[in-house]
Amino acid sequence: MNGLEQESDQNIANRATNGDRAAFGEIVRRYKEPLYRFVRRYVGNGDDAYDLLQESLLAAWMGLGRYDTSRPLGPWLRAIALNKCRDFSRRQSVRRLFLNLFATQFESHTTAAESLSEDARLDQLDQAIATLPAFYKEPLLLTAVSGLSHQEAADILKTTSKAIEMRLRRARQRLAQSLPTERDKP
Repeated sequence: MNGLEQESDQNIANRATNGDRAAFGEIVRRYKEPLYRFVRRYVGNGDDAYDLLQESLLAAWMGLGRYDTSRPLGPWLRAIALNKCRDFSRRQSVRRLFLNLFATQFESHTTAAESLSEDARLDQLDQAIATLPAFYKEPLLLTAVSGLSHQEAADILKTTSKAIEMRLRRARQRLAQSLPTERDKP
């Protein structure tokens, strides 16, 4: 125990902005799991999520000088992770475009007769979330996964809490349409 565990996020952030590597290590310890879960659900792939988590933490370290320590640390870190996810999604879109131009055949399907384990259903949910447009995916992940209020998500996304509410409703509708239900199975 290094004594940092009892310090507030604000104190740890202040120390980290002054170059204290141990303080930044404590920030990583506190936030890596929730950030990983957020990023994992955004991109739908564990390996990509781990890479983006590392990029996000590096960006946080490099951007500490611009961090306003009077503001909460968690939303600042999630905003960095969200930007990394958006960049990744743009790169993936370009990559898919090129792959589709040269692909001769692409076939991917699962039959309703397949019995899905809990892990498979979670993977299916992660994939469905990953395919949502960012407009719907971001509020869903910020509220349902990261536990932010509608207002906190609105602040990060620079919109209103009413807009977040609407986007969440539509995100859930899209997920409900894209995921098979128990009654869809034979």
